[in-house]
Amino acid sequence: MIIANNWLMYQEKLIQEIQRKIDPSKSLIEVIADALDISYDAAHRRISMKSKFSIGETVQLANRFSLSLDKLFQQSDHILVKKTAEIQSFNDLSNYLEHSFKSLTEFDPNLQTYLYYSAKDIPIFYTINTGLLSIFKKYVWLNLLSPDGLELSFESFLSKTPIDSRGQKLYDYYSSIRVKEIWNDTTINSTLQQIIYFSQAGLLTAENGKMLCEQLKELLFSLEKSCVPNNDQYHLYYHELLILNNNVLVGNNDRKSLFVPHTMLGYFITNDKDSCRHAFNFYQHQLNNSRLLNTAGTRDKKMFFNKVYQKIDRYNAQVSADNEM
Repeated sequence: MIIANNWLMYQEKLIQEIQRKIDPSKSLIEVIADALDISYDAAHRRISMKSKFSIGETVQLANRFSLSLDKLFQQSDHILVKKTAEIQSFNDLSNYLEHSFKSLTEFDPNLQTYLYYSAKDIPIFYTINTGLLSIFKKYVWLNLLSPDGLELSFESFLSKTPIDSRGQKLYDYYSSIRVKEIWNDTTINSTLQQIIYFSQAGLLTAENGKMLCEQLKELLFSLEKSCVPNNDQYHLYYHELLILNNNVLVGNNDRKSLFVPHTMLGYFITNDKDSCRHAFNFYQHQLNNSRLLNTAGTRDKKMFFNKVYQKIDRYNAQVSADNEM
């Protein structure tokens, strides 16, 4: 009797959770029938508790509706996450960009969709097109992620790298939604350090090193131009104390997804409502403790960007000095 009651309780909880996930205007029976590829009558018997979901059907439903069976049945703190594939080659990187695009475009590319970015590094959306800076970032990623490293200069990589438009699709999507980025004084540091490292290693010519610094400065110029009070699509926040982590939260009025980094480019992705709600509330708190550069006074805005430009100029000068030595 206890086992029977547990089965009824668990199946009822699963059905209730699925019902919460679907459009209220849709028939639950039709949704279950479609998800399991069974008949209308078979779905009705399961929903009316006249027959059980098999283990396979339960897992299939959990995957279809992004449900954590641990959390649903054991009331634990576990949540269901997806993860991006590991990157060890240029082809892996291309596939990563394609899958990232598909994950994001579950949310329509319009101003009803918002995205929060905790920018420990320059947001990846700016460094995935076909420009020199983007190709350099791919070179760095593959050097760090490939088991054996690339063992070739940036110039050799540049001549061998095919043009890949998949990153451009991600950038175009990013440009079509409402974005709130949080930066601090260290956001550009890793990119600058990468330029210096490969320059000093003799794997990046001084000419390209200086050109990369100039392209980085051009990127910051474009962001400064976007930081204006009447730009509701792009907001740039400056936080002096927060340690940023490259978390990304994307959502709309109906649902949210949280992207949490676990390696350099690898992300865990969850649609768990509680986790996304906590992340959203955390972002709101941090934004309240940040300075919105769009509406900051001229002095505060110029102080932030001038510090960034001066830092780029120092690294640019170091590339030239290293080359002369």
